[in-house]
Amino acid sequence: MDIKKLFGYEGKNVVITGSASGMSYDATEMLLELGADVYAVDLNEITLPVKKAFKANLADKEQIDAFITQLPEKIDCLFLCHGIATHPGNEMLVQKVDFLSQKYMTETLLSRIRDNGSITIISSMGCYGWEEIFAQIQELLHAQTWEEAVKWYESHPDFYDTKNRLSGDYGFAKMCISAYVAEKCQSPEFITRKIRINAICPGDTSTALSKDFYASASENGDPAEGRKNVASVFLDPWGGRSATSKEMGYPLVVLGSDIFSYMSGQNIYIDYGQSSSWTAGALKGETSNVFVEGGKR
Repeated sequence: MDIKKLFGYEGKNVVITGSASGMSYDATEMLLELGADVYAVDLNEITLPVKKAFKANLADKEQIDAFITQLPEKIDCLFLCHGIATHPGNEMLVQKVDFLSQKYMTETLLSRIRDNGSITIISSMGCYGWEEIFAQIQELLHAQTWEEAVKWYESHPDFYDTKNRLSGDYGFAKMCISAYVAEKCQSPEFITRKIRINAICPGDTSTALSKDFYASASENGDPAEGRKNVASVFLDPWGGRSATSKEMGYPLVVLGSDIFSYMSGQNIYIDYGQSSSWTAGALKGETSNVFVEGGKR
């Protein structure tokens, strides 16, 4: 069996964001090994030997538009992997980086993605409970322009205000990604051209952003305390460990490949079963604040 043919990336134009580090770095490296022509973008320097590397702030619509004009006319696969941790006091930045830019790039590039292509996004286990807010964010999901989405955010700050809950900005953005995947997978612009859209929802993973995430999990901003808090929810209940970035980056590549040619609209939790355990507990009537409160913690 020819593994490169099985994945189907050889000679294909692949666009990926966030390639400078973490899960996206590992995904980009694997895509190169599989023979893809990779066009990568990040705010930081990209060291991998991609076809072309771009530097852009993905919270800035003008910078997104500028590098998009330099991408190939036809794209086979799009991977949206960039993201930042919570930013109390600047929650709008998190919304722009962690959801709006993904939505905007998807919709701007959709006409250039070939039929039977794929769009694969990194969400988070923090999206858990997205179904609870699905009906309330329809206007955001269907915003026609960047500016229209920003106006929605400005008039609905309670959804992502970190004063309401720790990491509320980050969690809300990830909920929006997962809701978007479900909403769009059989929309005419996707399904008539058989363009698949999926997301992975990683559990606790050791990356360059870990320190920021741990700090956000502490009311005092203490990474050590935050790490203990994260472990108490995500690791201690099953005696687990943090994942490596490869354990997320590699499945991401598989999900966007021809191997999963019949899968779309899925939010794949890669968390060693923790989210399924939460759901099972809720369905059995056991206490599960995560499920009942739509992912609040």
